[in-house]
Amino acid sequence: MSTAPNFDEQIDRRGTHSAKWDMMEANYGVPASNGIAMWVADMDFRPPACVQAALDGMVGHGLYGYFGDVRANHDAIRWWMKHRHGWEVASEAIFTTNGLVNGTALCVDAYTKPGDGVVLMTPVYHAFARVIAAAGRRVVECPIAIEDGRYVPDIAGWDALMTGSERMLILCSPHNPGGRVWTREELRGIAAFCTRHDLILVSDEIHHDLVMPGHRHTVMPLAAPEILDRLVMMTATTKTFNIAGCHVGNVIIPDKALRAPFQASINARGVSPNAFGMVMATAAYSPEGAAWVDALVSYLDGNRRLFEEGLGTIPGLRPMALEATYLAWIDFAGTGMEPAEFTARVEKQALIAANHGPSFGTGGGSFLRFNLATPRAVIAESVARLKQAFGDLQ
Repeated sequence: MSTAPNFDEQIDRRGTHSAKWDMMEANYGVPASNGIAMWVADMDFRPPACVQAALDGMVGHGLYGYFGDVRANHDAIRWWMKHRHGWEVASEAIFTTNGLVNGTALCVDAYTKPGDGVVLMTPVYHAFARVIAAAGRRVVECPIAIEDGRYVPDIAGWDALMTGSERMLILCSPHNPGGRVWTREELRGIAAFCTRHDLILVSDEIHHDLVMPGHRHTVMPLAAPEILDRLVMMTATTKTFNIAGCHVGNVIIPDKALRAPFQASINARGVSPNAFGMVMATAAYSPEGAAWVDALVSYLDGNRRLFEEGLGTIPGLRPMALEATYLAWIDFAGTGMEPAEFTARVEKQALIAANHGPSFGTGGGSFLRFNLATPRAVIAESVARLKQAFGDLQ
């Protein structure tokens, strides 16, 4: 019998080589001794017991050789996609990468050449632009519109920005940092845009298991099955189960012809699976893992309500409604402050490290991104600190 997860447990991560906690002062000037880390997108929760048990079994065996025989891992991925997302996946369509930033880099290498344009719907996850630029490709920013306080695709505007030199679009679905769950109609519109401009569509769906109650995510192959010949899907256990350090991601390519250049890119770079990550991911994609995720999403929804309601009482702060992910996107434009001022209040007065909006590209300038995947007492403390830091606006 599995034990119910205790998401209220406060686990001290300082001094454990945690990027989130041990790099906070170097990156933001927020001291680990009394600061709150709300930047890096990992959770302050233990993963499901089934993951720890699988890892304990591996450690107990005491041998750590190369990983082989991926059948159990592929079966677990296929089971998860079918039972959680209604999507039938063929085993031969699955590739394992060293996380999805690595998966993104492999896609850029496989399907574009230096100088090509790669389209991003900005603001969006900052690692995409970093990988594109490092590969010698051009970042083509297509800004997302805001209507009634939520992001919507501005496809007509994007059409006007295309020059014919673009080769790929990277979609973040659900959206990070805005927390949008794109509707089936919006996804179909994006798919049609890619067809119209002959773009490979890379759909990064790493957050697709973390959807708030009342919202429903649709995987791109089901939203637009007519584009399977240009679609690359990216999913992972890492965000869902808080095992990002194992660096394992799933790149799923339904079309056989589209697989060949990706396989060639993997071969050329000697990419091979992390044995620890494969064992953990296989254990996570299971009925026990599914029950844990259901409990997690319910808890995150409570954190979301507490944070949104708390910050919503501060004049000038506008939380974007969080439909998925655990990343709150807060607009400070209404304060009338320049980014340097409101950011300093958050970091120097509230002692909170949050991601700076400009790093997400065009449209992010007046925002900060806060990670809510932490015990509720920490959320309550962060709200209290922010109310004090902006107390003169009350």
